[in-house]
Amino acid sequence: MDDVAAAPTILLVGSSGGHLAQLLALEPWYATRRRFWVTFDTPDATSLLRDEDVVWAHHPTTRNVPNLIRNAWLAVRIFRRREVAAVVTTGAGVALPFVMLSWLRRIPAVYIEVYDRIDTPTLTARLCRPFLSAMLVQWEEQRRQYPEAIVVGNLL
Repeated sequence: MDDVAAAPTILLVGSSGGHLAQLLALEPWYATRRRFWVTFDTPDATSLLRDEDVVWAHHPTTRNVPNLIRNAWLAVRIFRRREVAAVVTTGAGVALPFVMLSWLRRIPAVYIEVYDRIDTPTLTARLCRPFLSAMLVQWEEQRRQYPEAIVVGNLL
């Protein structure tokens, strides 16, 4: 195993598109940390993450049980091969197996609810919530759904 795989790293997990854009907005925080990404192999993701360490997940994930299972096996392989210090995610469906496995391994997992869901929680946030170390939201109004959440403000 090489030094990068052996060193504790932050795992950033998110669907491509807006979920990925919100994770990328955290760049001032993760810039000096070891990190790697799990997202979908889409044109925007391959372009935006061209200089990053990326593992491509299976998509689509919206209510797609076969890909949920594939991504669960992907999560198992990743956690076996890499020293993950924490998981940070903005969802969507790709996040669930990684959050659940981090909980089983007692690795912190942080979920950042997307900025455009103010009045109702996302399905992925509801599913991940019991397994999280912290729930972050971007609007004070989102705390109606997540009273325990920490408001971090808009990422975009």
